[in-house]
Amino acid sequence: MSDLTELYRDVAVCRRCDLYKTATNPVPGEGPENAQIMFIGEGPGWNEDQLGRPFVGAAGKFLDQMFALIGLRRSDVYIANVVKHRPPNNRDPLPDEISACSHFLDRQIAITKPKIIVTLGRHSMARYFPNSAISKIHGTYFKKDGVVYFAMYHPAAALHQANLKYEIEQDMLKLPVILNELQAVPKPDPVENPTQLKMF
Repeated sequence: MSDLTELYRDVAVCRRCDLYKTATNPVPGEGPENAQIMFIGEGPGWNEDQLGRPFVGAAGKFLDQMFALIGLRRSDVYIANVVKHRPPNNRDPLPDEISACSHFLDRQIAITKPKIIVTLGRHSMARYFPNSAISKIHGTYFKKDGVVYFAMYHPAAALHQANLKYEIEQDMLKLPVILNELQAVPKPDPVENPTQLKMF
């Protein structure tokens, strides 16, 4: 059994908060264990709850379009949410629910070891960019312990505010550039002029 499969089984029987009581299916996440980019959303919606998969509704279709924009497929990335069961009536996840589920997200990150973690929306953003406004920091990132943390609007925002579609597209276009920089082979230090080398 793979580490992710074991994690998914643990999510399926999780009772750390009450979200499971009103959910149809757990939505643990999906993607390869060696994904270089992880996208973290907020919580499953109605479609996700029915299918047990993340981002399969209208926001997911838009996200798939954004992947195609930079030459990626859904199968190339890992997708998760800060909570693994749908909050009732699509409400925002509560702080205690996010806290109860955080160890699952920690395990997903530890297993996949992504080079870039993309936060989608303010609830996942708050995990890495506390006390920040998404309208001010979207499209920005910081690097810590070899991992880049990149803030973006949630894809659903573009469905409600058409003007944000362009912002999301422009932010997405930055990801290949960042990934290329992370994968670049460091250049060796310049060699001293041979005539200046000392012979021992």
